[in-house]
This record gives sequence, structure tokens and C-alpha cells, in this order.
Amino acid sequence: MNASYQQPSLSGGVFTLDHFLRGEHGTITAIETDVELRQRLAALGLRAGATFQVLRKAGLGGPIHVRVGTTEVIMRLNEAKRIKAASLLNDLAAP
Repeated sequence: MNASYQQPSLSGGVFTLDHFLRGEHGTITAIETDVELRQRLAALGLRAGATFQVLRKAGLGGPIHVRVGTTEVIMRLNEAKRIKAASLLNDLAAP
């Protein structure tokens, strides 16, 4: 395991989408990419403020499968690394 790995559910901070584990929920805080890719992701529902759930993660640097609203998106790991998000686990656990 990479020493720089951070688990969102433990600290509640902001991480790139690739750090989220299967089943975790989060809110997108920023997308740091060129305008063309940002527009393409926004058309799929991936924009700042959108909530998501990680459905699957492939091993060995493979794609990540997320649900945003009613849309399911499978993206490359390098695209997931450009999306910043905050974990919702702490918010869901609050009374």
C-alpha cells in the first residue's frame, strides 16, 4: 500500500476521488482539469456540490465506478485524481 494513501472516512477532510473506498459517499468540492473535460464531466452530473457514491474500484490502477444522482459513471484513475471531494461519512453518522 502506498504510504501517501489517505482514507477519507477516518479524517473527514478533502481528498481526490480515487482515495474513496467502495460504498463511501462524498460531495465534489472542485474539479481541477481543462475546460473541455470539466464540461464533459458536468454533463454527466459531476460538478462542484454534487454528491456521489463509489460503487466499484478496479485494482492495479484500473477505473472507478461512481453514481451521481441517477447516473453511473466509470472513469479512468487519472480523471478521478483531478476531482476533489469531501467525505459524507461523518455527516451521515451525525444524529
